[in-house]
This record gives sequence, C-alpha cells and structure tokens, in this order.
Amino acid sequence: MVKNANLHKAKNAKNDEFYTQLTDVAKELMHYKKHFKDKIVFCNCDDPTWSAFWKYFHLNFAELGLKKLISTHYDREEATYKMEYTGGDDNDIEAGVKTPLEGNGDFRNQECLDLLDECDIVVTNPPFSLFREYVAVLMEHEKKFLIIGNKNAITYKEFFPLLKDDEVWIGCTNVKEFLQPDGSIKKFGNIGWFTNLDVAKRHEKLILWKNYTPEEYPTYDNYDSINVNKVSDIPCDYNGVMGVPITFMDKYNPEQFEIVGLLQSSTNEQAGIPNLRYYNDFKEMRQDMSFTGASGGKANGNPVIKEKPVKGNFLYNPITKEYVHSLYARIVIRRKVGA
Repeated sequence: MVKNANLHKAKNAKNDEFYTQLTDVAKELMHYKKHFKDKIVFCNCDDPTWSAFWKYFHLNFAELGLKKLISTHYDREEATYKMEYTGGDDNDIEAGVKTPLEGNGDFRNQECLDLLDECDIVVTNPPFSLFREYVAVLMEHEKKFLIIGNKNAITYKEFFPLLKDDEVWIGCTNVKEFLQPDGSIKKFGNIGWFTNLDVAKRHEKLILWKNYTPEEYPTYDNYDSINVNKVSDIPCDYNGVMGVPITFMDKYNPEQFEIVGLLQSSTNEQAGIPNLRYYNDFKEMRQDMSFTGASGGKANGNPVIKEKPVKGNFLYNPITKEYVHSLYARIVIRRKVGA
C-alpha cells in the first residue's frame, strides 16, 4: 500500500500527468515486433512532444514495417491537434503532419473514435483515473492494444471477466517510474502492461514442484477451495479448485490453467463457485479483542480462513466463539487435464 501511495493520490486528484519513459516502452515492445508489420498504430493519450510511445514508433517506423503512426494530444480545456507519420525521416521525431482537432483530444470524442476505428493497434499509457472506461472503449471498437495500468485492475469487476475469458492478459514487464511535466520522477509499485497481442510469455509453462498437504493448504471456511499463499507454492499434485494471489496472472498460461473466478466481495457468478457461508453475525476485532465497530459482513464474498491471525484485524462470533479472518483477493483456478 505504501508503494502505491502516489498512484492513489493521483487517482483521487485526477492527476494523470505521468509520462512513460522510453526505456520502459522499449523493454516491453521488444516482445511484440511481429505484430506491427503493415499496421497503423494509434497513441491516443500522447502528446508527441513528451510521448515516449511516439518517439519509439517514430524511431523504429521502418524497422517495424509500420504503415502509419498517429498520436492525439489532449488538453483539459482547449482544442488541440493530431500528428500523423507515414515514414521518410524516422530519426526526426518532429517529422509528420500536424492537423488541428475540433475538440480537446479526449479519447472519447468522436473524432478520436474515428481515428481509433482507422487504426490496427493502440499502444499508450491511458489516464489512471479512467482505466475502466478506456478499456471499455477499446473492447467496444474491437481493437488490439498494449497499454499500461495498475495491476490491481485485475480485481475490477468490469475488467476481470476479460482476463477470465482470455480476451486480455498481462504483458511482460513492469513500470516502476514515470516522468512528470516538470521533469521530476514519480515512483510507483504494481504498474504493468495489459494486452490482447499474443506473446511468448503467456505460453510458458509454470513449473510446479510442491506436493499438496491439508496442513499447508487449508480449505476456505466459505468456499470449497484450498488456499495457496504464493504462486510458487501451487501444488503439482492437486487437481481441485485453488485460490491463488492475483500475482498469478503474471504467470498464467491458458493451456495449463483454467480461471474459474475471483474471490473479493464476490457474487457466486464472479467467484465461479458457491459461497457456503456469510459472516453477518460476526464482529470485526483488533488483536487486543477491542471491537472496531464493523460488522463481519464486510468479509462476505472474500476468501476466509478459519483461524485467528497473528497480526491484523479478524472476525469473531460471540455466540459460537469462532475466529476467522479474510485474505486479500484470490484468483480461483484449476489445472487443466493433462497440463
């Protein structure tokens, strides 16, 4: 949570002026070269004077075999412009045709949506505060894309189904730092890439080596699924349903695993398995057994373990004398037969 403080502040203040650095763009794009030949690339959240995406594709236009590069500049209030480049002077990043836009360059404006329909692939760092809406636009227009986002988006109710149904997956690298307009650097945690471009990484098999034991892999109190605390600890000999950390998505191979659902205040539909118990009769307690004032109902739909944790708050039922505690979100998975 501390690592992501800057991101939360940005979201609350709607401060989305965080620019990706060229080195981070290059590290990720090196894995997708085969996708760009004869394609039109659209960077629809990028001022060419700042954008590392524009620079990367401009400098590598001939190398990638691009057909066209388009970028739209956004201004909060004023009308702005688009830049288009079709080759000829790749090393001069200012080369291209600059054309005024009627609006402010917002990706939701009709003229920007028309450019979206023209392009083949979108590559950009969309506004953190508008991630859900941005992805919805891409999916509605059936676009291929490679974009940056907070990996906690894995748990968004609007976004998770895309991951579950293999319509979107995690990219190859993480982004730790962003440049601001004043030249300063902001550091973040848990920021990476999302894409629907096929990449070799998603076909790499996760090597499993640990054996299942009931003691190490307890069953949830409210779901018929075992808990796995670390992706590296997924048992190699268990074929049932497992709850794993959301970091599993970095290692997810759709030929090896099936994503069943998500446990985080889940409905049965989202969980993919039935909820067997609710905690409205419990109270949330601190370690000193003082009451926080919160109902145990806040744990409904979460992955819940039947024990008192060694630290942090927990739930207590004063009638049955039971202790339970909920865990952070878990992806529910199952190994595929023969995988």
